[in-house]
Amino acid sequence: MATFFGEVVVAPSRAGLDEEEEAREETPEDREIRREIEKKREVDVLWTWQSGGCAEEPLVCSRFIVAIGRNAAAFLSSFILDSVCWEVVGVVKLWNEWCRTSSTTNVLPTDSFCLFYRLVSDPTVLLCQCSCYVAEDQQFQWLEKVFGSMQKKGLQVTILSTCPVADYKTQESTLTLVSPFLKALKTKEFQEQVCCPLLEQPNIVRDLPAA
Repeated sequence: MATFFGEVVVAPSRAGLDEEEEAREETPEDREIRREIEKKREVDVLWTWQSGGCAEEPLVCSRFIVAIGRNAAAFLSSFILDSVCWEVVGVVKLWNEWCRTSSTTNVLPTDSFCLFYRLVSDPTVLLCQCSCYVAEDQQFQWLEKVFGSMQKKGLQVTILSTCPVADYKTQESTLTLVSPFLKALKTKEFQEQVCCPLLEQPNIVRDLPAA
């Protein structure tokens, strides 16, 4: 049960398994298949400033803007990436039911649907375009590996995402809403003024943006 509005809650699921199926002993073949699937579903983050796969000092980052979903990623491309000079500094590679990123190790825009850019004039400002699907079992890996490379002190994170108007819960008819419209959620640590109205209850954010 959520203790406050906006909390991320993961509901337990038995996925239709009964006690007899859960108690069934796993065979060596089953364990090998499970290990291979888990290995294939690992999230890999490659940075240009890490040579030979060795982790170096955490990246000093003051602002990190993450666009999740095709619409949000397209917004970054149209209004931010084209306005000033950015350079590609990283890529996320993952595999799941809806995403097959390239196995190449080159950090190029054509190699992945999840790219990191750094502002040339201020290297502490990073952008991330994540237009690929990140499965539930991969979201923690994504967060752990991406933010594990960054210095947390003084870091401001902004998440951009979209959802269908039909999913928006309001007392007025969604047919009369001016679309698209912008709403915001913020943490208590964020003391600056938000640029749009706050998201009303009982609307929630799901998946990777919520994580």
